[in-house]
Amino acid sequence: MGAAASRWRTRTCQVLAVLFVGAGAMHFVAPEAYLPLMPPYLPAPLALVYLSGIAEIAGGAGLLMVRTRRWAGLGLIAMLGVFLLVHVHMALSPAAYADFAPAWALWVRIPLQFAFMALIWWATQPRANAPR
Repeated sequence: MGAAASRWRTRTCQVLAVLFVGAGAMHFVAPEAYLPLMPPYLPAPLALVYLSGIAEIAGGAGLLMVRTRRWAGLGLIAMLGVFLLVHVHMALSPAAYADFAPAWALWVRIPLQFAFMALIWWATQPRANAPR
């Protein structure tokens, strides 16, 4: 891989780190904003809000270090896979989430989630000649 592509991957990881750490921190600053998004079948919604915040912060921080980047990326992809279940639930129950987003936006979030997962995968793949 060329130096330019490597720089793009590094910059992408840095941007993703800021996004995930920021989003994770919001789980602690305003947990009440996330509670209405939790499907009713999940137990202990407040604990899950905090747990997902910890996972986002840890994954985002892991993206900043080359040695942990790949594992952080895999963890974030797994986490987004779990979040995908919540997105599908929301899309299938648009009336319950009308205050959050219009029905069409709830459906658009699903393919965007896969695109986000692909971006993380691309950005965190080991590079030739990179320390592991």
